[in-house]
Amino acid sequence: MDDPDHEQLVKSLRSAAEQLTENRSIRDLEATVGKLVHAAVATIPGADGGGISRTEQGTVRSSHATDNAILGLDQLQSELGQGPCITAADDPPPAGIVVAQDLAGPDGERWPAYAPRCVHAGFRAMMSVQLSLHGRRRSALNLYARAPGVFDASAELTAGLFGVQAATLLHGADHAADLGHALASRDVIGQAKGILMERFTVDDDEAFQMLVESSQETNVKLVDVATWLTSEARTRRADAGPRRHRG
Repeated sequence: MDDPDHEQLVKSLRSAAEQLTENRSIRDLEATVGKLVHAAVATIPGADGGGISRTEQGTVRSSHATDNAILGLDQLQSELGQGPCITAADDPPPAGIVVAQDLAGPDGERWPAYAPRCVHAGFRAMMSVQLSLHGRRRSALNLYARAPGVFDASAELTAGLFGVQAATLLHGADHAADLGHALASRDVIGQAKGILMERFTVDDDEAFQMLVESSQETNVKLVDVATWLTSEARTRRADAGPRRHRG
């Protein structure tokens, strides 16, 4: 099999790196991951489609698929709990790449429930690259080929390079999401403290301690206590109607 277009490969990877530094939102990062998957499919000879699978607490989510057929096959692996992407995400070999040269042959015996259905859908070969190993989220870049035996050592290396970029982008998206959640939590806790300070004439530290004690006594997360309090305050204001301004 011919080597991939190395000039196109370098161009694709450089473009992904540039977009990574320019991204300012989770939506930008997610869009860049999608472009990277399409670039991998276009660059690696024999690849006809691709997508990303992510596992978290036993649940597998498929995303960034190049078409609906690939999305369906990624989701099928999730439903069956087996397939190259599950193996790559949860139990990868040392190199982190799982290759099935022919799912209609001996390779398919590793995933007896999945392989026949993938072949029936028109795909004989798969390559899945493990993207993350640590933390609560695990993921894999999945590449599908209609012809068997197309993923050689050069294809594995190229897929691994794309995998490094995809892993970095996904880490950035996760970090941005976690940061956004933390900022939102901080805001609602701040609002709850303000409500308690006004309602009970306490200072900032005392209001926060009230929230902590309520959380401990009710076995409810601090941010959930704060969310309930702010919601309750909005309901009170709505029931009281508009305030009259003195002339």
